[in-house]
Amino acid sequence: MRQKLLVPILGMAMVFALLTGCASIGPGSVARDRFDYTTAVADSWKRQMLLNIVKIRYGDAPIFLDVASIINQYQLSTDLNASVGWSFPPNANNQRVAVDSNFIDRPTITYTPLTGEKFARNLMTPVAPATVMSLVEGGYPIDLVFRILVHSVNGIQNSFGGTARQRQADPEFYPLLEKLRRLQAAEGVNLRVKKQEDRGALVMVFRRHMSKEMQQLSKEVRQMLGLKEEGGEFRVVYGSVSTSNEEVALLTRSIIEILTDISASIEVPAQHVAEKRVTPTMEPEGAGIKGTIVRIVSSREKPVDDFASVPYRNCWFWIDDRDYTSKKLFSFLMFVMTLTETGGKEAAPIVSISAGG
Repeated sequence: MRQKLLVPILGMAMVFALLTGCASIGPGSVARDRFDYTTAVADSWKRQMLLNIVKIRYGDAPIFLDVASIINQYQLSTDLNASVGWSFPPNANNQRVAVDSNFIDRPTITYTPLTGEKFARNLMTPVAPATVMSLVEGGYPIDLVFRILVHSVNGIQNSFGGTARQRQADPEFYPLLEKLRRLQAAEGVNLRVKKQEDRGALVMVFRRHMSKEMQQLSKEVRQMLGLKEEGGEFRVVYGSVSTSNEEVALLTRSIIEILTDISASIEVPAQHVAEKRVTPTMEPEGAGIKGTIVRIVSSREKPVDDFASVPYRNCWFWIDDRDYTSKKLFSFLMFVMTLTETGGKEAAPIVSISAGG
């Protein structure tokens, strides 16, 4: 009889020990949640950027929605009930063990529409020449940076895909980019800030001590830009043309112009062009730096090997995951977007959605 009484008591003790010995669920969730949410936010950011490029191509208005905050709440509650009864004579016993547990995962995600005058102005404001040159100094290829972010260098014009002023590049533009890229690879051109008249001036520096081949290349670049041959330092300013032979004038693009230029090369369905829903795709001027910056294709079926894809107008628009160049430039474009101050949040409505079941 004592042994029978001991069995339910030991069973309750084991359950109680199991429950009280459980570690906190908080620390274990950090690694999982951080990487899962990082992946989810990154994927949604890529798809949002791609969708806005497609919408611009179709004459639709781009809309940006920022993930303002992610709050994940966990709740674990456990109830343990046990009772043992015994009476004799007559022989009788009653024992009961009950465990009731409840686990809740309740994430709350806050979205902020990026709207307002300040945000619109920042989309339309040209990227500062200092930002452009800082990207070059940070190791990005100067030919790709200029091809994406610059309208012209000392009056030598880049190509542009905007329907209002679509144009091909000047004959000197791509050779200039190729020469600048070779100089950058040889560390023949650098950037620094020089103190002038109580302010910092951005200066492009051409090194003097280089190989004869690079010295000749540097001379050719300065001749193409209309710079004085004996000079080694030249001010970098914003503008379409320089005011002297000691200036490098960069006419830079705004974020909306960059997105418009990239959208012009989207391979849209022929039926949409025939129905005049969209303009024909702008033909590239060649391969490499002359070709399509980011190749975005379309299909009726959902792609199976995509880097980013979005549905729009009963079609799928996507970037192939095997197209490394397009992936790299698309990611660079997203990074440039973060360099633009996205103000105007303070007056925008905030939407909080509980993502739990």
